[in-house]
Amino acid sequence: MFIMESMGKRKARPRRSFTPEFKAEMVELCRRGDRSVGQVAKDFDLTETAVRDWVRQAQVDAGERDGLTSSEREELVALRRENRRLREDVDILKRATAFFATETR
Repeated sequence: MFIMESMGKRKARPRRSFTPEFKAEMVELCRRGDRSVGQVAKDFDLTETAVRDWVRQAQVDAGERDGLTSSEREELVALRRENRRLREDVDILKRATAFFATETR
């Protein structure tokens, strides 16, 4: 039973980060047509999903495909972060107002 359980499980791969230059190089290898996405992923010990995502994002950035460009994504992340911080600020101010309102009575 133990052998059967371990056969289907793969060891989790540690999360890695890659430079934009490296990603661009991988995308270029895929675009040239010399190698498939799967082959590029295998040759450089990457996941196919990651390489496909990089190729898709490069197509969006080049205007070949619909979606959010990299700069739009960065802006969206920054705006969401700012929005979350502002909501926290408003919540703190509401609590402070309620506290001081009960203190003055």
